[in-house]
Amino acid sequence: MRRVVITGMGTVNPLANNVAGTWEGVKAGKCGIAPITRFDTTEFKVKLAGEVKDLDRVAILGPKEPKRMDMYCQYACIAAIEAVADSGLEYPPKDANRCGCIISSGIGGLSTIVDEECKGGERGYKFISPYFIPMAISNMAAGQIAIRYGLKGMCTAVVTACAGSNNAIGDAFHRIRYGFEDLMLCGGAESVLLPLAVAGFQSMKALSTVEDPNRASIPFDKERGGFVMGEGAGVLVIEELEHALARGAKIYAEIIGYGTNCDAHHITAPAPDGEGGAKCMELAIGDAGITPGEVDYINAHGTGTALNDSGETQAIRKAFGKHADKLMVSSTKSMTGHLLGAAGAIEAIITSLALRNDFVPPTINYRVPDPDCDLDIVPNKGRDCEINIALSNALGFGGHNASLVFKKFN
Repeated sequence: MRRVVITGMGTVNPLANNVAGTWEGVKAGKCGIAPITRFDTTEFKVKLAGEVKDLDRVAILGPKEPKRMDMYCQYACIAAIEAVADSGLEYPPKDANRCGCIISSGIGGLSTIVDEECKGGERGYKFISPYFIPMAISNMAAGQIAIRYGLKGMCTAVVTACAGSNNAIGDAFHRIRYGFEDLMLCGGAESVLLPLAVAGFQSMKALSTVEDPNRASIPFDKERGGFVMGEGAGVLVIEELEHALARGAKIYAEIIGYGTNCDAHHITAPAPDGEGGAKCMELAIGDAGITPGEVDYINAHGTGTALNDSGETQAIRKAFGKHADKLMVSSTKSMTGHLLGAAGAIEAIITSLALRNDFVPPTINYRVPDPDCDLDIVPNKGRDCEINIALSNALGFGGHNASLVFKKFN
């Protein structure tokens, strides 16, 4: 099996519009959650979100492209531009057929769908934009990135709700490991901070209605009451080790394992005993060829909902046994909110940097312990300590589970 390494990273998220700023925010325990500014929330119980802030999309993409892409796709392309520049990759690549792209989006171009439906209803459907369909479909972020960089290998979009980015990265990892491609751009993007989506999640009682940004996204805290929606994108350049070394690429971390499965339990709720999540982590650990005791840190899915956090705690205890008491387990959603289909990509970037810098990110704004979430969640302040292997979880509606294992590169 071929070794696969991360050589480039790019992101847009509620903490910052680049990787360096995001990592500084993580180290400082910064909260990227604030009052919603995109629409009037007077009639909403939900008042807070993790919005992307101060992003000059025209400066990066040019004046025309933003008009032809849904916001989720713009975020994906901006993250990809940073990732490719960071990797030092020349494009189009010499062997374009050995380079591919997998980008997830849980919901896709919902804002475009809403805008065009309003236009059709008000002015008539003959005025629907010819760009409507290409802007709305969930695969277009992958398509746009492949077109931009001339990637002619596998190009696809994973749609597994909040597990999507981990599936995209994991699938890309296996494509390289087993020899189908040498290099992949992978990750996820999401942008659905609009009334319809917020109302939908609010109706499910999935979102926090707390108005204090420091008490809204509080994973593993006994007072948690739902997740906080975020938006943004994360894109990684991953490649076969010898391919990376041959071009003198810098290496952030190595991907060594991937597991994915389904709870087959409920359309929104995780399996209450954590069985599906536990099995998924066991699959990832087995795929990595390591033992559970070798894992130092878990970037948890940790959404801040009652069922997720207690269920994930049970899953970790089932998968790791006594070693669970030695694990450090934090949720960086306490800082970013929940970026849905983009969450796993942002967290893969953070987890890779944690390994590279020997720093464990905190779970911020934690106050009230919950006996059902009795792990070391690295409360409020990150830790400088050596970590060599880390696991990152992502769980999605429909029972989708996906876990990735990363290793410090030596």
